[in-house]
Amino acid sequence: MVSIDPTMPHNTERLPYRVVPLTGGQLADKEELFQNVLTQVAEQFSRAFKINELKTEVTNRLAMLEKRVELEGMKVVEIEKCRKDIKKLREEMATRDNSNFLEDNKKLTPRRDVPSYPKYMLSQQTIDALKKPAFDVWLWETNEMLSCLEHMYHDLGLVRDFNINPITLKRWLLCIHDNYKNNPFHNFRHCFCVTQMMYSMICLCSLQEKFTQVDVLILMTAAVCHDLDHPGFNNTYQVNARTDMAVRYNDISPLENHHCAVAFQIFSQPDCNIFYTFDPEAFKQIRQGTITLILATDMARHGEILDSFKQKVNNFDYTDEEHATCLKMVLIKCCDISNEVRPMEVAEPWVDCLLEEYFMQSDREKAEGLPVAPFMDREKVTKPTAQIGFIKFVLIPMFETVMKLFPQIEEAMVQPLRESRDRYEELKQIDDAMNEVQKMKSENLTMGGKKK
Repeated sequence: MVSIDPTMPHNTERLPYRVVPLTGGQLADKEELFQNVLTQVAEQFSRAFKINELKTEVTNRLAMLEKRVELEGMKVVEIEKCRKDIKKLREEMATRDNSNFLEDNKKLTPRRDVPSYPKYMLSQQTIDALKKPAFDVWLWETNEMLSCLEHMYHDLGLVRDFNINPITLKRWLLCIHDNYKNNPFHNFRHCFCVTQMMYSMICLCSLQEKFTQVDVLILMTAAVCHDLDHPGFNNTYQVNARTDMAVRYNDISPLENHHCAVAFQIFSQPDCNIFYTFDPEAFKQIRQGTITLILATDMARHGEILDSFKQKVNNFDYTDEEHATCLKMVLIKCCDISNEVRPMEVAEPWVDCLLEEYFMQSDREKAEGLPVAPFMDREKVTKPTAQIGFIKFVLIPMFETVMKLFPQIEEAMVQPLRESRDRYEELKQIDDAMNEVQKMKSENLTMGGKKK
């Protein structure tokens, strides 16, 4: 049994705290004990009251280190050192007292000023393959695609010539990725696919010898941004369903206008503005050029844009701004719908993705009582029927027109299109023959039933 010191105060229901007189020695001991307790309590209160000061200290030190990373963006070794310093500082602060960093049940979240995706060292084989239209876009994970896009901007000299902060470029690409939805077709991989094809055309056609670097920057940036925040339902649906987007843009290229708006909302964030060093007039030129190219991807304008280019191509003048703009519009159109240029094993999965997105839309249109396009109806369309007309009447005529300016694309881009057309026509003949056999079987069964 534990003995209780009769000189110590103890509680009762009627007298919660009873005071008992102490002797001189006991009083000295109690005073010392009380003083120690007061000292500890004072330290705890002092520590608690210094939370805000501690937070300020951490914030200032982190800001200083992260600013150092910002300023020394070109120095990879320094970036890695600063990352380690930041991590060490956070761990040091956390070990002091984790409870001090809690406020309203929320931990302080670090800013993502230093992008978190790892830097992949691209092999020479990958670097060479990136410049070719046959590049297999299905082999790469998100982080690898981001690194490839980053490489393109460096390789074309855009980072150097326009003094683009490499860290800002990383942040911008991450933000671009985050603003593409997980649609079956219109997703970040499609963005990468279109941009890689643009990069390959710039290399294959030696466009840097014909265009200014500003033009090249516009071509690449428009390709990256051209389908931002695509909802997976095309302009026809937007207009027929009277969506907010269609109302906002008065039924005029609602999707493409939305892609432009999202792109420049991202650029309006200082941390993602790769055009930060441009003066207002130069930025205005970049903005107008990028908008023009993204709006050109609306297939409703295909005939208009291609006819305009055909009128100019035989007497093309790179110094004529109207000619140059028309060519850039045709180039981004080529890249946007260039999947069939790639080898069959790369191109065909894109057809499946596109049909899946089409069928999602047509199912919704049926459910909402809206018109359904036959080429999007799962009950009417097949792969061959979906592709033959598109390749014959859209892709080949456009690429053959571009070939007049750049004969070098015939082997790498136009011939694969012709082979794809032939392959789908053969598949259609097989489908037609199988359907005919099935039809005859059905008729025979019907006739046999009547005879009985």
